[in-house]
Amino acid sequence: MLARVLAAAFPPLLAFAVVLGLWEAAVRAWEIPVYQLPAPSVIAQKLIEDRALLFSSLLATLSITVQAFLLATICGALLALAMSQSRWLARIIAPYAIILQVTPIVAIAPLLLIYLSPHHAVLVCAFLVAFFPILSNTALGLASVDHALLDLFDLYGASAWRRLIYLRAPAALPQFLAGLRIAGGLALIGAVVAELAAGAGGQGSGLAFRIVEAGFRLDIPRMFAALALLSVSGVAIYGALSLLSFFALRRWHDSVRERGG
Repeated sequence: MLARVLAAAFPPLLAFAVVLGLWEAAVRAWEIPVYQLPAPSVIAQKLIEDRALLFSSLLATLSITVQAFLLATICGALLALAMSQSRWLARIIAPYAIILQVTPIVAIAPLLLIYLSPHHAVLVCAFLVAFFPILSNTALGLASVDHALLDLFDLYGASAWRRLIYLRAPAALPQFLAGLRIAGGLALIGAVVAELAAGAGGQGSGLAFRIVEAGFRLDIPRMFAALALLSVSGVAIYGALSLLSFFALRRWHDSVRERGG
């Protein structure tokens, strides 16, 4: 399995190395000033020099991201389960969930800052961004059950609880895991955007604050270094959730088995 993962990761890593090499060569050949576009080597050097500051800020941002993601997972899954058991409840909740999804987070953040502390305002904003994909995907999965299997369960007189545990929940698992993969990245984006929009960056120590601070000081390499950490963190979150999906589905679901899982 490890060899298969390494073989799959090699082409993207090779392409990434080529892009970095071309970037480095272009900056050196055209003598682009560091305050306009720093070379990858300069960004790497800044990561090493400011590692204590940047990684402490990364931990602060990831802490908000993980908290928001876990809250969104729990609330989204439970609410989707409740909606699957009651069409009346689903019709009531769905419009408000859509309103929260389509409202820009930059418009909500300043309002939340009036009633909440900066930390909790950022947490709520990141939660709202990650909540809808889990709710909508899980609800869709719970509703996407083979009618023949539903008739079979009805034929044997299965209770609503058994129908949920043995039929609806397994059918919804692929959609739920897909929602997790989407929400993981959105929670990170929401945490960063909310720090900027809510003005919490100046009172906290997240990477959003470091990016703004570096911009004011024209420390462009630090800005790129912070962005690189955010990008790597987003890829790591998506990779971890994809691995979770693989282990949960590899023995029975076609979406994994068709890829040779």
